[in-house]
Amino acid sequence: MSLGAHLDELRYRLWLALLGFVAAFFIALAGGKWFARLVFSPYRAALKAAGLEAPLQAIQPAEPFLVYLKASLVLAALLASPWIFYQIWAFIAAGLHSSERRFVRRAAPASAALFAGGVLFFLLGLAPWMFRFLMQFDLGLDYLVYQPSAGRTLDFILVLALVFGLAFQTPLAIVLAERMGLVTVAAMQRSRRYVFLGAFVVGAVATPPDALSQIALALPLYGLYELALLICRLWPARASTAPPSDKNAGPTGAGVDQSA
Repeated sequence: MSLGAHLDELRYRLWLALLGFVAAFFIALAGGKWFARLVFSPYRAALKAAGLEAPLQAIQPAEPFLVYLKASLVLAALLASPWIFYQIWAFIAAGLHSSERRFVRRAAPASAALFAGGVLFFLLGLAPWMFRFLMQFDLGLDYLVYQPSAGRTLDFILVLALVFGLAFQTPLAIVLAERMGLVTVAAMQRSRRYVFLGAFVVGAVATPPDALSQIALALPLYGLYELALLICRLWPARASTAPPSDKNAGPTGAGVDQSA
């Protein structure tokens, strides 16, 4: 495809993804309050486990509504994630051979599942433990009152949940790179120590400036790298013999749809 054709394809896929997100947002408005309670559940569980009395507070008049709106937006992103990731992978597939598009058809639902899995892994697994540690941290000030605002707490939870959802895409990105011949399993095995260090660098950049959040992201991120290596070893790539003309796809999204 020419550069102009790639740009047309990108614009087409972005519009489809945006339309899907808008439709999901109107649906999510009905469940925004329920999802807000789900997002705050790790804080509540940690509060009960720590035996503290630190209810969330709204320090601005519009804060409860903004919390509801943010929760609805994230719920919409979760609901629309299969459609959005399909559009992303369809754009990638427009420049691939037909043999490579078979991987894309499997990758689209896997991306949505990994994104939702990363979000739930943080909300249900790590967040309660993290909040309990932060609540019980003793700064040595007897006049310090722990009473965070609802908006700031929601931002803290949602940012980390989205970071975990995106980080869980690592296995697919690595497997795709191996399928396209950009990297080899042997090279990735030799790079383990650098990837381990890089996982902590990503954790330091993508999470709030506390060691607990960084470790909580870095260790699962490295584990996903090892999972991708295992998939590449158990499911070896096959050489693509498709002719160059098979890559042609117009802005109507024929990259995946025709091969399906």
